[in-house]
Amino acid sequence: MQQTEHLIKKMPLDSTNNRRPVLVLGIGNILLHDEGIGVYAIRELQKISVPDYVETLDGGTAGADLLDHISDRVKVIVVDAVDANIPPAAVLRLKPADLVSDTRQSISLHEFGLAETIAMARHLNCAPRDVVIFGVKPKNTTPGLGLSSEMTNVLPFVIDCIFAEIQSMNN
Repeated sequence: MQQTEHLIKKMPLDSTNNRRPVLVLGIGNILLHDEGIGVYAIRELQKISVPDYVETLDGGTAGADLLDHISDRVKVIVVDAVDANIPPAAVLRLKPADLVSDTRQSISLHEFGLAETIAMARHLNCAPRDVVIFGVKPKNTTPGLGLSSEMTNVLPFVIDCIFAEIQSMNN
């Protein structure tokens, strides 16, 4: 962990694109209620202070378009809705190996999923060094705005998980 801390503290912003070493990426479609959990998490993070070495990004429903954003990062922390056999508003901590790369079986609710984007980054030798995904089971994915009460209630826990993940890099 100390090696990572050294990387974080010594790693300057990329002068070409202002890239910070850590990216917190929220994925989701806010037009489908709880499916937008990742975007809502980013909105909450943007209201509070994050360390200078952390960038937050509303990835919306972008798939392959996220490749440039995740490339060459020390760490990427993703928040997304997942289709898993767990209760609504349950949170899973996943690694890329936990994701199914076949889009027909992917637990991501997006066409070109995160697994495919990470695989493409590996193929291009620009994959982030570490990726953690906080997957949250949605309760309501019907058309409409806003989170269900269950998802609204779990959002502070998701934010805590993100901060714990960031803090773990300094231990």
